[in-house]
Amino acid sequence: MSTFAAAVARGKNGWTASELQLTGAADLDEVVDRLRDAEPDAELSLLFVEADDQYLVILRLDEGEDVRVFCSDSAFADESRLGALLLADVETPALELDELAAPRVADDDDEDDRPAADPDADPVGDVELLADLGVSSHRLLTLCGLEGMLPADVTAEICQKLGCGDELEELREV
Repeated sequence: MSTFAAAVARGKNGWTASELQLTGAADLDEVVDRLRDAEPDAELSLLFVEADDQYLVILRLDEGEDVRVFCSDSAFADESRLGALLLADVETPALELDELAAPRVADDDDEDDRPAADPDADPVGDVELLADLGVSSHRLLTLCGLEGMLPADVTAEICQKLGCGDELEELREV
């Protein structure tokens, strides 16, 4: 399974981005340590793990301590050792995708021309992990559930919203 892991951290001097190697990680604590080591003084660190153009895991670390995890589809844990490792402590399903059919409040992004959410996806974890940064749970689930939207597209859109899109784009170009 091919994966790309990007650590994005916000510190006193703004955002930084670096690729994180997850090969050989024994457990979630080791992944968190690697994320923490990427930018030790960060106020906020995010890890975006994209796997096989199918799955996206977002791990959030606040001030090096509080860990929160979200995954676009629980099947990642069944199909990959890395998925099982990242989602080992995740028990709570995210909001049901059926809730995406509820009338939506317009936001600053006009996405009305996009197809409906993928009914086969089973997102899990903390869907609110980016809400205080401007990406609501509804927006996150919508992005992850859109047919034809790759994990890299979701990561790019989230990073643009957070203000670290340029850093992520530079990282991908290396």
